[in-house]
Amino acid sequence: MKVELLKTDPTHPDFMRLVAELDKDLAIRDGDDHAFYAQFNKTGAIKNALVLFVNDEAVGCGAFKYYEEGIAEIKRMYVKPEHRGNRYAVLILNELEHWASAEGFRDAILETGVNQPEAIKMYHRTGYTVISNYGQYAGVATSVCFKKALNTSVDNHEKLVNF
Repeated sequence: MKVELLKTDPTHPDFMRLVAELDKDLAIRDGDDHAFYAQFNKTGAIKNALVLFVNDEAVGCGAFKYYEEGIAEIKRMYVKPEHRGNRYAVLILNELEHWASAEGFRDAILETGVNQPEAIKMYHRTGYTVISNYGQYAGVATSVCFKKALNTSVDNHEKLVNF
């Protein structure tokens, strides 16, 4: 099995297709709250996107963007349902963290929803800590926000990528 990560931008066709699938999934999970969340998930402010390929098929994606000085916000994390359970989301997240660290960010933050329990579990497992809801998510009961200090160790990155 060949697994590859492509660093790109949000205009890459595979990234755009995967984000469209993500949005359909979130519309179901979020129900009436979807329009509220969708306004914060536009890709225009994103410059750094990843696409994960398995045997040349695009099966997952993620991105990060500038939030504030020293802090990157992880966005648009998704793995196609038939490819879940293979640690691909962890691989994407680790590469995003490494890339953000290389770009000078010291911390990563992110938001997910209470209707995404598998994402919440993964963020806990990968060292993220629940924080008070930030920015546009402050006071939103269905949001769960996380933060993690980024590890700048190249050795650690190599261990994580070569899982």
